[in-house]
Amino acid sequence: MQEIPPSYDQTALIAALLQSGRYPHPATAVEHLQTHISHILLAGGYAYKVKKPLNLGFLDFTSLARRKYYCEEELRLNGRLAPELYLDCVPIGGSVAEPRWGDSSGPVIEYAVRMRRFPQAALLDQCLAAGKLEPRHLDALARRLAEFHRTIPAADPATPFGTPKRVQQPMLDNFTQTRPLLTDPADLAILSAVEQWTVETFARLRPRLAERKADGWIREGHGDLHLGNMILTEGDQVTIFDCIEFNDDFRWIDVINDLAFLTMDLHSRQAGPFAQRVLNVYLEYSGDFAGAALLDYYQIYRAMVRAKINAIEAGEENIPEAVRAGAREQCRAYLQLALNLTRPPAPFLLITHGVSGSGKSRRTGQLLELFPGAIRVRADVERKRLFGLGPLEDSGSLIGQGLYTPEASARTYQRLLELADRLLAAGHPVLVDATFQKQVHRQPFRELAARHGVPFILLDCSADPAVLRERVAARRVRGDDAAEADVAVLERQLQYDEPPVADENPLKTNGDDDLERLRAAISASFRDQ
Repeated sequence: MQEIPPSYDQTALIAALLQSGRYPHPATAVEHLQTHISHILLAGGYAYKVKKPLNLGFLDFTSLARRKYYCEEELRLNGRLAPELYLDCVPIGGSVAEPRWGDSSGPVIEYAVRMRRFPQAALLDQCLAAGKLEPRHLDALARRLAEFHRTIPAADPATPFGTPKRVQQPMLDNFTQTRPLLTDPADLAILSAVEQWTVETFARLRPRLAERKADGWIREGHGDLHLGNMILTEGDQVTIFDCIEFNDDFRWIDVINDLAFLTMDLHSRQAGPFAQRVLNVYLEYSGDFAGAALLDYYQIYRAMVRAKINAIEAGEENIPEAVRAGAREQCRAYLQLALNLTRPPAPFLLITHGVSGSGKSRRTGQLLELFPGAIRVRADVERKRLFGLGPLEDSGSLIGQGLYTPEASARTYQRLLELADRLLAAGHPVLVDATFQKQVHRQPFRELAARHGVPFILLDCSADPAVLRERVAARRVRGDDAAEADVAVLERQLQYDEPPVADENPLKTNGDDDLERLRAAISASFRDQ
């Protein structure tokens, strides 16, 4: 490969590539999009991404060799989550005025990543705005992320990735770099408040950050998980693309930091229930409940990154004033979101009582979306996890090995208690979804709430026995839930159930009553605390 001088006129090259006749495939017109680091040429059924010859400190694309390397890295990394989109690295030969795609017979002018083109309306931020994003899409996305994070490599302990100091520095840099860009005293006051919270929280979380690295949770993630980097495909699946390839520090991060960008982005778009849904499905499938203690810390970091980027754009004089004004408003919105996230909701502990099919999972699923930061733990999932099974794996082969023995049930309730303890300590409202048929299982959780000084709610779920049998039979046929109880199990539960007594103050629900009544009753428990 021969390199042309690095100072060639890339603007002239892009202008030449806007001619549709230069493409080796049908292209009636070529559309040109730009990011701050790339040119994107949309031609026919393909998109070509050309990296700009920039050095921004956090990336260096100044040589052709570097741009080729990062094109290849982009293909490698995005092949993990979007192999159907990313095709190859294409050389551009010929001359700047007469470029030829795929020609490496002479000096190579430039390289581009070739991708399959998709409609801009398929981007998840567009789908959300259009009301096309559904809970099932978020569930599938969260499961995909959990599986992705489980299978990608962990950072070598000898590397500096994920050390507490390495985690803290970019957070401090955000405040240092954003402050000179702000002029409104109110914005500056918010910045200072968030900065103080970040410094104080780092001191508190430093041991936890060190544990995360030691336990292997620093992994080669995506690094830029927001809705604008995801599409809804024709198969009604979510595909994640545009992983960060240009900076190892931005990609080798805690998996919860990776997830936090997505949940923060949903919150910033007033989609809090979706953020709650993603968080809980992700935790259910990953089992990484320990990471929840760091979620707000990383969400605030992500919000501050977006605030800084918008502050930079608001100060650029070569863009229209209307765009600058929009950037100022976005900066202010992200600052306010960061501040709001420093004030988490008051925690509480809710447990359920009810036989299989009584609506425990449905009700807790609805409630956790109403209480920001709420996290649900399910006995059906954690019992399987104790035996090395995923939430939807069939436990039939393990039944004979003790999955449903009294000893296994005792281990499951102990696991639920430990998780609730950890999550309450981290400041999260906790919903524990289990049958809790015995008072001896319920009492330790009541005592746990008292130790943490938080409200305790016992949600008593019930339904007509005929309805219960119908629901349980239908769920077993569908096979789409972690619960595996059949009608025979239900009959035994009905025979041996110990309903809550009056002094347990059960909050009753039959699954069809007003959800707002339940929310109001739970909120009232804070006033009574």
